[in-house]
Amino acid sequence: MSIAPAEETVTTQLANGLTCEIPASSPLAKLLKSQRTWVGPTAKERLAILRKAKSIAIVGASPNPARSSYFVGTYLLQSSDYDVYFVNPNADEILGHKAYPDLKSLPVVPDIVDVFRKGSDIPSVIDDVLEVGAKTVWVQLGIWNQDAAIYGESKGLTVVMDRCIKVEHARFHGGLHLLGFDTGVISARKTVR
Repeated sequence: MSIAPAEETVTTQLANGLTCEIPASSPLAKLLKSQRTWVGPTAKERLAILRKAKSIAIVGASPNPARSSYFVGTYLLQSSDYDVYFVNPNADEILGHKAYPDLKSLPVVPDIVDVFRKGSDIPSVIDDVLEVGAKTVWVQLGIWNQDAAIYGESKGLTVVMDRCIKVEHARFHGGLHLLGFDTGVISARKTVR
């Protein structure tokens, strides 16, 4: 009588905080792998990140006004005190500022690296961030790579993912309109017309 080799298992954390091992080939393992289980910083922690930062590098910045990175860059330059750096190897200038080919070329180590790259590119961006010594990676709204977030945190980085830095900054500073536009109004009172 021969004993079958043990099937590979994966350890998963359930919503209630408990962990369990399940066969890696099971439909449940595949479903759980496709679901988001990583949780980033809380709202208070994101506010602290934004308050502490002095400089932001936008990786994947675009000189195209139709791109969201251009919109975010415009907002940060006009509505914040951050030193903003644009990283794009295919551009010389974005919004009147020099564009750098990579993070290593920046004149400073940015406090936050805001990423506008596809999810599969996030691990290499995290490696670049680690190489230059930045402490926070902020991955923009709609971009998700859970394994990269876990990897970044394991290397000591603070990781924010699937959140727009412009929306978060405006929300925390009282200037967020329902559609995401900066209203300039810092009041809880409704406007009387």
